[in-house]
Amino acid sequence: MEQTIEPERPIVDPHHHLWHHHPPYLLADLWEDTGSGHNIEQTVFIDCSAEYRESGPAALRPVGETEFVVKVAAEAAKGPAGAARIGAIIGHADLMLGEAVGAVLAAHKQAGNGLFRGIRHAAGWDASEVVRNSHSNPPENLYSEPAFREGLTELSRHGMVFEAWHYHRQIPALTELARGFPESPIVHDHFGGLLGIGPYKDQRDEIFEQWKNDIAALAQCPNVVAKLGGMAMPINGYGWHKRDTPLTSDELVAAQRPWYQHCIEQFGTERCMFESNYPVDKASISYNVLWNAFKKMTADFSEDEKESLFRATAMRVYGLAPI
Repeated sequence: MEQTIEPERPIVDPHHHLWHHHPPYLLADLWEDTGSGHNIEQTVFIDCSAEYRESGPAALRPVGETEFVVKVAAEAAKGPAGAARIGAIIGHADLMLGEAVGAVLAAHKQAGNGLFRGIRHAAGWDASEVVRNSHSNPPENLYSEPAFREGLTELSRHGMVFEAWHYHRQIPALTELARGFPESPIVHDHFGGLLGIGPYKDQRDEIFEQWKNDIAALAQCPNVVAKLGGMAMPINGYGWHKRDTPLTSDELVAAQRPWYQHCIEQFGTERCMFESNYPVDKASISYNVLWNAFKKMTADFSEDEKESLFRATAMRVYGLAPI
C-alpha cells in the first residue's frame, strides 16, 4: 500500500456513482475509498441508471435516481467529521424529448433538495460489436439530432450543466455542438472515452495523435471544461483490471502523463478537474493510489494550479458550497 502524498490537500471528487448492483457501491463503500488517505471534502454523483422509478411515465423514471441519491446525501451530511459529503447530483433526462424534457428537468430539480445540477445523456456509440454502446442506447449521431438539440436548448434555459460522455472518435461532434451552444456549460468526461479494444487495440499511438488535434479544437470552446480521469476502464485497453498485482501510481503516471499534460495545456488548469470515476476504475487501481498519481503529475505546478485541478474548478462548475 502506498503512503498518501499531501494528505492534507482538500479535494473535490467530481465523478462517482452509487448503485445496488454489480457489486453494490453505496455510502459505506464510498466512504471507505474517500477515507483511505486523501482529504476528500465533497463529491459529485454522476448518472449511472441507478434506482430508476419502476412505474409511472417512462420519461420521469430517471428522477428515481435523484430521489435515491438525495437520501444518501442526507445520510452523508450526518456523518462524522471529515467524511466526504455529496455536494451535487448530475442525473439523466432524455434530451431527445426536445422541449418536453423541461418537465423532467423540473421534476429532477424538485426532487433534488438543492443538489441537482444537470444531466448526462451519454452518446457513446461505435460500430464495433466489441465496444458496448452507452447505457442510454444512443443513436450513432446523437449530438446532431434536431430533437437532442432542442432538449439541450431546454437544459440551457434551466441553467443546468450538460455532462458529455462519448468515445474518442465523437469528440469533433461535441466540438460542433459546443460551438452551436456557446452559453451551455459542458463537462467533457474521461478524456473523450479513449477506446483500446476491438479495432482500436494496439492503435494507441495513432489515436493519440488525432486525439491531440481533436482536444485542441474542443478546448477553443470556452464553455467546455475537462474531467481528467476515467482512463483505467477495461475499454481503454490497458488490461490493468486483469493484473494479479495492484497498479502503482508510478505506473499510471508513466502510461498516461502525456494525455493529462495535453488536456491541461489546452484547457488550462482553471478548466480542468481530476476525477476518480469510482467505482468503475476501482477494477484497475485503488482510490488512494489514483489520487497519488494525480499529485505526482502536478508536483511542479503552482499552488493556484493545484487548487483548480483538485477542488476549485469542480466547485465552480457544479456550484458547490464550501465545507
